[in-house]
Amino acid sequence: MDLSDKVIVIMGASSGMGAATSRLLAQDGAKLVLAARRLDRLQAIQAEFPDAPISIFQADVADYGQVKHVIDETIKQYGRIDVLDNNAGIMPGSPLVEGQRADWQAMIDVNIEGVLNGIAAALPYMVKQKSGHVIATASVGAHTVFPNYAVYSGTKYAVRAIMDGLRMEQAQNNIKTTIVSPGATETELIKYDSEAAAQQAHEAAQAFGTLQPEQIAQSVEFAIGTKANMSVSEILVRPTKQAD
Repeated sequence: MDLSDKVIVIMGASSGMGAATSRLLAQDGAKLVLAARRLDRLQAIQAEFPDAPISIFQADVADYGQVKHVIDETIKQYGRIDVLDNNAGIMPGSPLVEGQRADWQAMIDVNIEGVLNGIAAALPYMVKQKSGHVIATASVGAHTVFPNYAVYSGTKYAVRAIMDGLRMEQAQNNIKTTIVSPGATETELIKYDSEAAAQQAHEAAQAFGTLQPEQIAQSVEFAIGTKANMSVSEILVRPTKQAD
């Protein structure tokens, strides 16, 4: 796909779906601005495409000032922003009875506030240019709740509500919105308490047919590549064998 006419900002670009999307869109020729907390990971992606127009920034999506800096620098460099991909997210297991308030707050800060920070920073520019596309990574957990992940699901339900509100509010300004809701995908998102638990989960995933980040990246690429009069509001992608 030729996306050489697109200026695309990806927040949370250093690993998993964000990194896979960055690599795919770099192959498509997009002008990329990549941001994440782990700068070394971004430098590695940049090094893979030495001739590609890729700018990188260290930024925490929970910090509005850092997010705004990324967006403002994008405008300074290119004069516009065509796509903002709010991909950053965390998913600690957190049974409600354990009252892990620090984990809960972290999920709210990254999964919800991170999306809002991106919207707040980019939307005024998109309204001014009367075009734009905001993408947010939600989850199958935004459609159904799993035990021990109620707070995570709550944050992703919130992302869907925010994004649908954005769609309705900004349709007249020709601004697209897309919610990407992946099912079971092989990423660093889930952290395990032990190597044994990780191995057990890996074996279950192999039998289950877990998706790869590159497959989710293809969904993002498809949404970005649609014509101006077509907005893909939501993409829910599950492994074929995932029933819930």
